[in-house]
Amino acid sequence: MDLRRSVALEGLLLVLKESSGCLFRKCLDTDAEEIYTKGVKISILSVLEDDGVAARRSLPNVLNITIILEEAVVLIDIKDLPSAVGYLIGLLYACNMEYPKELRYTFEVIQKMLLELDAQDCFARALSLRRKIFKFLK
Repeated sequence: MDLRRSVALEGLLLVLKESSGCLFRKCLDTDAEEIYTKGVKISILSVLEDDGVAARRSLPNVLNITIILEEAVVLIDIKDLPSAVGYLIGLLYACNMEYPKELRYTFEVIQKMLLELDAQDCFARALSLRRKIFKFLK
């Protein structure tokens, strides 16, 4: 179930034509932390096990998931990607941070359609996605 949710969240960026590399990043556990935090405003970082055979496996072993805000690691050891997205939304609200412009549609869909917060005024792209989803579910 978590794999489906993770794929759906990563696929949401593709459907909305936004860059998934801006939000979801991956690194190996042997990589230096500074490489993946420098210059990053908002990111969810999946730390993968570097066991030498990860490149040959279809699903790499995720050791932990981390949230990065303003070049700082703020949460670590999150169990799965959907939980990390939930924590990120909560942190953005708690810190009163604006969504990055390059990911505004993704965050709007998460906020207004998935969490049903202020769902009346959505961007046209989000409304179009909503119509397609409901059409598919009927």
